[in-house]
Amino acid sequence: MNDRTKILMTGGGAPQAPTLIRHLRENGETPVTIVAMDMNPEACGRWMADRFYAVPPAGTSGYKERLIEVIRKEKPDALLNVCGTDVLFIAPMKEELEALGPVVICSDGDAVETANDKWKLFTTLQDVEGVEVPEFSSPRSLDEFVAKAHEMGYPDRELCFKPHVSKGSRGFRILSERFDRRDLLLNHKPTARYMTLGEFQDIFRNSDGFPDLLLMEVAQGEEIDLMTIGFRGEALLTTCKTRESHRWGVIDRGELVERPELERSAERTVRSIGLSYNISIQYIGGKVIEINPRTSTFIYQDDLNEPWLAVKLALGRIDPEEVRAHRSKIRFGRRMVRYMDQVFFEQDGTWSN
Repeated sequence: MNDRTKILMTGGGAPQAPTLIRHLRENGETPVTIVAMDMNPEACGRWMADRFYAVPPAGTSGYKERLIEVIRKEKPDALLNVCGTDVLFIAPMKEELEALGPVVICSDGDAVETANDKWKLFTTLQDVEGVEVPEFSSPRSLDEFVAKAHEMGYPDRELCFKPHVSKGSRGFRILSERFDRRDLLLNHKPTARYMTLGEFQDIFRNSDGFPDLLLMEVAQGEEIDLMTIGFRGEALLTTCKTRESHRWGVIDRGELVERPELERSAERTVRSIGLSYNISIQYIGGKVIEINPRTSTFIYQDDLNEPWLAVKLALGRIDPEEVRAHRSKIRFGRRMVRYMDQVFFEQDGTWSN
C-alpha cells in the first residue's frame, strides 16, 4: 500500500506530539502527511508537522467553524485526537465531521463523556465484576465535604480530591495533616499537592457555590498505564507500561510489563463504557484512577505502532483480528525516557535545529 495518507491531528503542542508525529511518519508502510492544529501558534507541531493551523481553544467561539474550515481545505483521510480538551467537543460532532470526509478516530460522544467525568466513570465501574475503583464520594456542599472527609477517616487517613472533569493535575490535592505551611514552603517544591482540610475550608467558606469535586481515598501501589486499542467496546490490544516518574503530570519514565489481571480489568472497562481506538487507562494499586480516551504516551517499537494501528483500523485497512495479532510482538522490558528539547525560529517563522 503506497497511497499517501493524510492525518489531521489535534494537540499539535501536546507532550506526546513530537514522538507521535515522528512515528506516524515512520510507520514502515505508507507515506503520511501530518497536518497539526493547536491553540498555541508556537506549538511544536508548527515546525514538526507538514502543515499547521492555529485554532481557538476547544469549545470556544469559532472553534467548530475553524475545525470545519481546516477539514474542508486539507481533506484529511483521518482526524486523530491527541488532546483531551479537543476530544470532548469533537466526539459529539463525530457524524457531522465524518460527513465532510475524514474518519474521526475517537469513541462516541457518550463514551467520551463518561470516561472524562470521574464521577460518571467511577459510578459506571463500581459494580463491574473484576474492576476496582477507589472509595469515592461527591459531596454537594462544603459542610457535606467536611463531614464526608471525617466519615472516610480523615485526619488519620489521607484523602484526595479532584474535579469531576479536569486536565492533567489541575484541581487535584491531597488532604493531609502531616505537613504545615512552613514545612511545605521550605522543604517541598512549589508543585507540592498537600493541603489540610482547614485550608480547604478557608478557600470555600465564603465563596459562591461549591464545585463538583470527587472526594476519594489516596490509592497506593504500583502505577501502571494500560494503552488499549478498542473497537466498539472490545479491547483488541493492550500494552502495560509502568509509570515510574512524571513531570507536570506527564509520564517521563516507564517500561513495558506483563499484567494479565489488569488487562482483564481493562477489557471489562472498555466493554462497560463502549470505548474505541486509542485509550489510556491509569491504574494505581490495581484500581482504575482515570481514563484518557485519546492517544497518549506509547512505548513505540519498529513493529508495534499503536496510533498507526488505530488509524488503519479506523480506515478499514486492517480488521480487529489483525490488531489482536500484534500481541505477540510486545517486547516486555522495553523502556522509555522522556526528555526536553527546543526549537529555534526567526521573526518570519523560519526555523532550524
